[in-house]
Amino acid sequence: MDTPMLRSGFKHRGFDPDTAVAELSKSNPLGRLGNPEDIADAVFFLSSDAARFIAGTTLEVAGAKAVY
Repeated sequence: MDTPMLRSGFKHRGFDPDTAVAELSKSNPLGRLGNPEDIADAVFFLSSDAARFIAGTTLEVAGAKAVY
């Protein structure tokens, strides 16, 4: 996930955050890291009526990385 904490960690270790995120993004099939809004969208969906018949499952919000 591309978060301020991730970027701060890169900076703290002497890496350019934008370059590090760009490199990490290359390993994701969608070509980018996830962000907090991606997680929020999944939570919003699961808490909506559209998901009323979903129970006992895991929704992986990983940008297809797990199936790649």
